[in-house]
Amino acid sequence: MNQILSFRSPNLILAGFGAAEKLGPEAKALGAKSALLVTDKGVADSGIADTIKNILVKEGIGVEVFSQVKPEPDLECQDACIAAARQGKYDFIVGLGGGSAMDVAAVTAIMLTNPGKVTDYVGADLIKKPGIPTVLLPTTAGTGAEVTPNAVLSDPAAKGKKVLISPYILPRIAIIDPYLHVSMPPSVTSASGMDALAHAVESFTHFTKATVITDVFAKEAMVMISRSIRTAVAKGENLEARYDMAIGSLFAGIALANAGVNGVHALSYPLGVEYHVPHGVANGLLLPYVMEFNAIGNIPKFAEIARCLGEDVEGLPLVEQAYAAAEAVKAILKDMKMAHSLTDLKISADAIPAMAKAAASNTRLLSVNPRAMTAADVEGIYRNCL
Repeated sequence: MNQILSFRSPNLILAGFGAAEKLGPEAKALGAKSALLVTDKGVADSGIADTIKNILVKEGIGVEVFSQVKPEPDLECQDACIAAARQGKYDFIVGLGGGSAMDVAAVTAIMLTNPGKVTDYVGADLIKKPGIPTVLLPTTAGTGAEVTPNAVLSDPAAKGKKVLISPYILPRIAIIDPYLHVSMPPSVTSASGMDALAHAVESFTHFTKATVITDVFAKEAMVMISRSIRTAVAKGENLEARYDMAIGSLFAGIALANAGVNGVHALSYPLGVEYHVPHGVANGLLLPYVMEFNAIGNIPKFAEIARCLGEDVEGLPLVEQAYAAAEAVKAILKDMKMAHSLTDLKISADAIPAMAKAAASNTRLLSVNPRAMTAADVEGIYRNCL
């Protein structure tokens, strides 16, 4: 009750079937004349990039496409996009794709109005000026990057991640159109969906920043994702499932933007950096094992998670309800045939000490975990994942 609540989101969120058609008029209203569409090769080859480009062209807006964004984009990829944007002297940026494309788009917009290098702004609240107007459109349901003030870039030389955190990273407009998600293959649907579920669980159990506002978004995200992720993977054309996943991911992203993540993400980063495991796959694998460890740190909330995930826990002792949450996640992974062990990812026990050391050094995330987590605890969780 003594907590001062804060809440942050883009200026405008447009969500629902056909929302992408609003991009043209909204861009024109923002004064756009020349736009850079930032995406990846897969989205470009699918034809989605051309669809979005044509929406802008209809409004008389010139559009060029940068389709060189890589998964887990590094600083070199980011610098290439910035160079292209500076050369073209664009006044509008559109990010289209998964979290990688949207993060690169957001940082590019920032670097067109702020001096120096990207690395000058690694950290929190170091960006001094807003970027040029930006609209972000996710083609996956998972990262929540369209509504978060964070951008994550890989730094291979340092074997780590560079994170920029600023309200200026938020776009002017976030557009979530489930029609853009229908062509997602099952592997992307499952991985991105588990990423979103991890965001919801972690923001709901964040030790310092979870609030009554973020809890509302996190709980509804868990309900929508858990009831539809299996169907979206099994039958991608099911529009009801795609809607649930798109809006569930949006809600999880809003919760993430205002609360944050903790142990799951801390442990997943070494898998991505060292072994190039896709972020959603790593989060999905680790989520139930970290939940098992964390459950006694906030028994009432983990019991609530079990109910949000559809578990019938009525009449069980509260602590058993809390542990049921992790079992629900394991069942989802099994049904979707996702990796649910390090062995599945061809990561051996010999790799665990180094991964544990790297994860334990992420005090920014582990300090807000619902249960205190030591380096030995991290190693134990990894070993449970074998």
